Amino acid sequence: MPERGSPDMPNDEEVTSLGRRVKRYAKVSRSVGGLAAKVASNKVFGTALNHDDHAARLTQALGGLKGPLMKVAQILSTIPDAVPKEYAKELAALQADAPSMGRMFVKRRMKSELGPDWQSHFAEFEQTACAAASLGQVHRAVLADGRKVACKLQYPDMASAVEADLNQLKLIFSLYQRYDNSVETDNVHAELSERLHEELDYRREARHMRLYGHMLRDEPAVHVPEPVEAASSGRLLTMTWLQGAGLAGFAGAANAQEDRNHVALNMFRAWYVPFYHYGVLHGDPHLGNYQLRDDLGVNLLDFGCIRAFRPSFVKGVIDLYHALKDKDDDRAAEAYRIWGFEDLSREKMDVLNIWANFVYGPLMHDKVRAMDETNSATYGAEVARKVRAELKRIGGVCPPREFVLLDRSAIGLGSVFLRLNAKLNWYKVYHEMVEEFRMEALAARQADAFRIAGLDPVY
Repeated sequence: MPERGSPDMPNDEEVTSLGRRVKRYAKVSRSVGGLAAKVASNKVFGTALNHDDHAARLTQALGGLKGPLMKVAQILSTIPDAVPKEYAKELAALQADAPSMGRMFVKRRMKSELGPDWQSHFAEFEQTACAAASLGQVHRAVLADGRKVACKLQYPDMASAVEADLNQLKLIFSLYQRYDNSVETDNVHAELSERLHEELDYRREARHMRLYGHMLRDEPAVHVPEPVEAASSGRLLTMTWLQGAGLAGFAGAANAQEDRNHVALNMFRAWYVPFYHYGVLHGDPHLGNYQLRDDLGVNLLDFGCIRAFRPSFVKGVIDLYHALKDKDDDRAAEAYRIWGFEDLSREKMDVLNIWANFVYGPLMHDKVRAMDETNSATYGAEVARKVRAELKRIGGVCPPREFVLLDRSAIGLGSVFLRLNAKLNWYKVYHEMVEEFRMEALAARQADAFRIAGLDPVY
């Protein structure tokens, strides 16, 4: 039995935190279980289900799990019909409310990650967090060699929090599918689960950071921090400090159109040079994951949600674009097969094409245009409703796992470009990105980049 005060004995703060978490999970499980019973009752007796009311009650039930679940909610809110619009709206409203770790708790956590002499790594360390995330908090520091760094310190017990939240999410999906079969959610849950578990591993995120530093090394307007391995661990990631400001202020100010276009182009290249040249995608274009520099360059800050794709899949993404542009149904069918959609009837493919034409729409015409010329947020909602209704009518579809983050990135970036009111020749930007695409060359670049970063490209 460890003595009180020893490293193996939890202190009062940790015991209290664990007790609160256990009570919270128990309450959430009871609440979600009650809602499940209500859905089952409505299904059996044929009574109408008030989706708005049910979604609000579901969100209230999940209110205590706003850490990992918030990450999931941000992704779900942009996947058409993963959950009904009422649920997506409520889930998207969840905000991280994990209490900031106090100074003594931070010291204890840093000692746990770097050892009793942890302070020797730093000339300065601000024990009050400068930023919060869903899985941890960020501290400013200065290394002993004078470099300014950011230290991302994971909250305690996040592994069990993630597991509990994913279990509740699985139940949410099962509730949804009891009354709406338009989208099979097993692959969506599997993809979110794997990505979220990966985000717990800060050593893996450090390797992702090195991967992005290599892939974007020739992009002068995109900046990636460097991990500091000597001051990092599995739950502490120390990286060089990048100075920048949030995008929201820039988007809301009276900036010149040329500057807005420049920022949008930098964002486009930050996301799609890695995808089309290396088969790697940053799956979380959330506003908190990047900054703008004074020269309108972009800082990428978060590398937890990263996915590798087979070179043939990237080719399939390009092939679907050309199939839609040329109205080539056979090429479209082959592209969907490459994506992982199985046994698609022509009718189901026609429905999927409705959504695909919305996503690819800004790239279809060789002219300068705003992002919302043919796919505004209102139009997107109308398209999503139409797709959902049609899929429900014909028996639903099971989206492949690869679709989840690809769609998230496309819609997420589109929303950024809408906020910027960027006006570019998106057709030209896209064609310049993919015109020299060769699957064999991508495979070679991918293998080399992953070797340099110390990763294996797991698909």
